[in-house]
Amino acid sequence: MGGTDGTARKPTEPASPAAKWVGLSAAAPKRHTAAVVADRFDRITWRDTYEQSAGLRDLAEELNERYDHTTDLLTDAFLAAYKVRPQMREQAEMDLSRLVNHQVITALMESPAFAELRRETVGDPYAAAMAVLAQAAALRRMLERSRDAREQAKQAKQAQQDAEGAASAVSDALQQAAEAAARQAVQDAAQALAAAAPGVRAAARNAAANAAKAVREEAALMRAWGVSPGELERMPFDQRARLTERLRTGRLAQWAELIGRFRQMADGERARKVENATGELVGVTLGDDLSRVIPSELAGLGLPELRAVFAVRYAAGELMLYDSQGEQATGQGAVIACVDTSHSMYEAGPGGVTREAWAKACALALLDQARHAGRDFVGILFSAADKIQIFRFPADQPAQIARVLDFAETFLGGGTSYQTPLSAAGKLLEEEFNDAARTRGDIVMITDDDCGVTKEWMRGWNEAKHRLGFRVFGVAVGTPRIAEADSVLQALCDDLRSVEDFTDVQAAADLFRVI
Repeated sequence: MGGTDGTARKPTEPASPAAKWVGLSAAAPKRHTAAVVADRFDRITWRDTYEQSAGLRDLAEELNERYDHTTDLLTDAFLAAYKVRPQMREQAEMDLSRLVNHQVITALMESPAFAELRRETVGDPYAAAMAVLAQAAALRRMLERSRDAREQAKQAKQAQQDAEGAASAVSDALQQAAEAAARQAVQDAAQALAAAAPGVRAAARNAAANAAKAVREEAALMRAWGVSPGELERMPFDQRARLTERLRTGRLAQWAELIGRFRQMADGERARKVENATGELVGVTLGDDLSRVIPSELAGLGLPELRAVFAVRYAAGELMLYDSQGEQATGQGAVIACVDTSHSMYEAGPGGVTREAWAKACALALLDQARHAGRDFVGILFSAADKIQIFRFPADQPAQIARVLDFAETFLGGGTSYQTPLSAAGKLLEEEFNDAARTRGDIVMITDDDCGVTKEWMRGWNEAKHRLGFRVFGVAVGTPRIAEADSVLQALCDDLRSVEDFTDVQAAADLFRVI
């Protein structure tokens, strides 16, 4: 299409990088220092998190000593991980001094691993802060690789300010010279940014992947220890930081995966249980126990013409029922785990897993079992006759994670005595019976040693079992000889099994179907 003078009109060329930022009129748009759009609530969340996180403050102080505007960069990195739908500003909207920040955050958000990272960090200020800290090394590399671009941007910012100051000058020549210098400075900054881009993108990919791994590992650690997402969200920042550190460095830190597998196994076994049906399911039988009627039988009640047939079969005891055998009904009283913490429990088996680790993982799964059933749980750690520590977790009170960790991490050392922990367990069940008239408690004795008991004590023990109706389950860890027919442990227990492969959580699976 021709112009008004009949000549051909040139196509409109895209604005040069310099033209994007050099606007000297009074109507020039305001430039932003934040690459991620944030509202007031976002800024409050960042400020509160920053004030609570010594790690973020230390990182900001370190980076600010070497580079400009890095607190703004950390803010953007935090919001990119935290916000549900983070929105990046256009590059042309940015203040020249923050162009490197924009480039770094853009590279992070475009990294494939960043989407995976955000699955754990969205809406969680602590996780978002941890993601920023996990990216610290990569942020340093990106800032270093962008040093020239940052310096060029700084010079462009100064040239722009000089040009804006010259706009009111009397001399047109001075104004034009300043504008030309500003355009050249912006052009140099754009070229420096382009040169730094490949290195920044590569570092961003590594940063996002490393951060995703770190955040994912912490989430798995919390799940292994039974800390729910809701509990974490309600936990103050500093308390959560201390908890994370304790879980990473505590005595059982390296066995978190085993603890998690134990809990998953117990969850699965609970799902297999049928309410009010005793024993392990082995098939279908006939009878009139309505609590065990299979679903297809009950479906007939929905059809009027089949209700009479159902009634006849019920009267004749010919309804199809779940059949089970070999296991008694679950208890109602407290679940008590007596865990041996004598010196020999340090010994490791296959995979380097210690006897203690397997025993504690089993006990923690029993804690979950009790809480799912609305039963009290008591953990009794024992060794020699004068060494015992009792941890009570009432069903009507939250199981505080700090208390759970105290139970899991305590190790007494010394020899082994059966009478001390079992007497304590019997006393607790006696108190429960007297206070709440509850019977049918369950005691799980986990030990690797055999020791004697007196005849008088054994007589009193059997009388208490008969009176209170509790059961005793025994687990011999790493020492099959103490589970043999003539052992003291065998005489004490209603149900006894031996475990030698400490990587195998299924060895205790049946406990979670009957307790």
